[in-house]
Amino acid sequence: MNTQIIAIANQKGGVGKTTTCANLGIGLAQEGKKVLLIDGDPQGSLSISLGYSRPDTLPVTLSDMMGKVLTDTPIQPGEGILHHAEGVDLMPADIQLSGMEVSLVNAMSRETILRQYLDTVKRDYNHILIDCQPSLGMLTVNALAAANRVLIPVQAEYLPAKGLEQLLQTINKVRRQINPKLQIDGIMLTMVDSRTNFAKEISALLRETYGSKIKVFGSEIPHSVRAKEISAEGKSIYAHDPEGKVAAAYKNLTKEVLKIEKQREKCKAGIGR
Repeated sequence: MNTQIIAIANQKGGVGKTTTCANLGIGLAQEGKKVLLIDGDPQGSLSISLGYSRPDTLPVTLSDMMGKVLTDTPIQPGEGILHHAEGVDLMPADIQLSGMEVSLVNAMSRETILRQYLDTVKRDYNHILIDCQPSLGMLTVNALAAANRVLIPVQAEYLPAKGLEQLLQTINKVRRQINPKLQIDGIMLTMVDSRTNFAKEISALLRETYGSKIKVFGSEIPHSVRAKEISAEGKSIYAHDPEGKVAAAYKNLTKEVLKIEKQREKCKAGIGR
């Protein structure tokens, strides 16, 4: 199985990474894909939003799995992976992951510990999505080293140019030094308040600044109180408000992500001929 590993990254918090990871993942599952979500944030936001309100009480989390890679301890098939009612699997995280970040600093091949873990599970999945923590630390570098694609959610509220520049530099550095397969799928606008001209200006400005080098997704995720409510419920926007505009936007995003995949496969097939 040619597994697509997508890191959802932005070192700024509050841009909708976790919501995107959950809803894109469940959107892909609805399209018949086998999906594993990886919570790469010690705050455990993804785990909490999928209904595990106290990740620190779970017996196995991502830090345990990365710890096993570090100590060369065998990992059992499916070990610690949770199954969500909406058809996705989850490797949860809790605060122990911040301790793992410290351990990684002195580890051999420290940038590829997450990749080595994913190598043990990826044959079971079409897609693995990694919800990155809001920083450019060792855990995010591990996610970028493990992924073949990056999706960058950006809040349509202010011009995030500085933060974006830093993130793009980090992605380029990882691509040069560790993971030449890494490609940017695109920048996607979240929390867009379409009633204001401001959001339209930001959208136009982003397309102008980056559009020639990086795709800016056509799907913009609207600002919505309902989207905020779901993280307390442990279900996706599709289960919470299936007819709403946020669900429609995530459906469209899912289609765009699959389309990029198809185009790349076509290119590859063309080159391979």
